[in-house]
Amino acid sequence: MNKNSNIYQIVYASVMVLVVGVALAFIYMALKPKQDVNIANDKRSQILASLHIVAPSEGELPATYEKYVTRDLLVDREGNIVDSTRNVAFEVDMKKNIKLAEADRQLPVLECTLDDGSKKYVIPVRGAGLWGPIWGFVAVDADGSTIYGANFSHEGETPGLGARITEDEFQQQFAGKQVFKEGAFKSVSVMKKGQVPSNGSDHVDAISGATITSRGVGAMMQTCIAPYEPFLKKLSGATANPS
Repeated sequence: MNKNSNIYQIVYASVMVLVVGVALAFIYMALKPKQDVNIANDKRSQILASLHIVAPSEGELPATYEKYVTRDLLVDREGNIVDSTRNVAFEVDMKKNIKLAEADRQLPVLECTLDDGSKKYVIPVRGAGLWGPIWGFVAVDADGSTIYGANFSHEGETPGLGARITEDEFQQQFAGKQVFKEGAFKSVSVMKKGQVPSNGSDHVDAISGATITSRGVGAMMQTCIAPYEPFLKKLSGATANPS
């Protein structure tokens, strides 16, 4: 075959595309199990961080997670537990879940037991920042109102500005804040320093120079935690009347 002919060049290009495509598919399939493990471990690490538990080495991470996360729950809009199969909450894909109509979204909760025997309930949250998605995990005390800890992450926020939602200085502000005030659900607001919310909710200081990302965190807290109001109220009732 004439190597300078159009037919040869088309055949050669087609074969190369096929070979490269097969090679890339093989590499993807070979690496996918490891990628899935890394993604799962990163999620475990973020959940533990919301409980103020420093992530151990990668090899110890699954066992540490299993130690503290004692029960997976899916709850309904009335606050009832509808499923407690192991990993049923962990495996909810929040990226897909948040895109569903509110009535169709799953409400995953991770029930955790700390070394002192206290119970914490971790709720995943997801929203939008300036340049892309932001997400995190919020741990609530057994009283159903007090935030024990929070951990946030992002896909592409600006370094030194919106990306600071991952820093302890910002995240630690949420500890001790209440999501119920005088019996009414009021999500924690994110406000410019010196400002206070008009609805009387607890609030934290926004990140200077990152207004949109800060608003995104506030909106994420409101949108994602509000559907859990009946569940959190039931926790409060169970704590007030243990029997």
